[in-house]
Amino acid sequence: MNGGQRRDPALVPIYAPGKEPLPPGVPEEERPQIEQMMRYQSYMTMAMESCATKAAFAGVGGLGIGAFFSLMSASFAYEDPFLRQQTQAGMNTTQKASAIFKDMGKGMWTTGKGFGKVGMLFAGVECVIESYRAKNDIYNSISTGMLVGGFLARNSGPKAAFGGGVAFAAFSAAIDVFFLRRETPDED
Repeated sequence: MNGGQRRDPALVPIYAPGKEPLPPGVPEEERPQIEQMMRYQSYMTMAMESCATKAAFAGVGGLGIGAFFSLMSASFAYEDPFLRQQTQAGMNTTQKASAIFKDMGKGMWTTGKGFGKVGMLFAGVECVIESYRAKNDIYNSISTGMLVGGFLARNSGPKAAFGGGVAFAAFSAAIDVFFLRRETPDED
């Protein structure tokens, strides 16, 4: 039986650090470059999985989505010809265009900031809750929605904060149920 050694094909071999087998066709002289590449890959993976990075990406994405929504809705703001005549009387075309673009820019910035704040807050809180619970299920979204909704409505009083939390939690649960497909946990 193989010289007294038992070889089980189901066992994963354990190698000392720095002595792992190299990919086929890679000479031993390139081991330091491969190890450096693997080290940088692990740094990037840790950075992308951190809650701060997830929150920052959600904030930037929310800013962009909010600005885009505001840009699309700004086209409806100039439909009233009487209002347009009153606010733009005595202006030439360049001045009118400048005023419209400034107004659109302010609206895009304001709406983008709001969407970015909500996205950043929701992603950050959900990541912290998910990291703490070490589970990825609907209860993360519901509890995050409750916390974030309550936090966003905190200046309106406790009743509004509770109502905002419940509404945001219900919306988060609906999004989770109807749009996200989670893997069922494996029963071990």
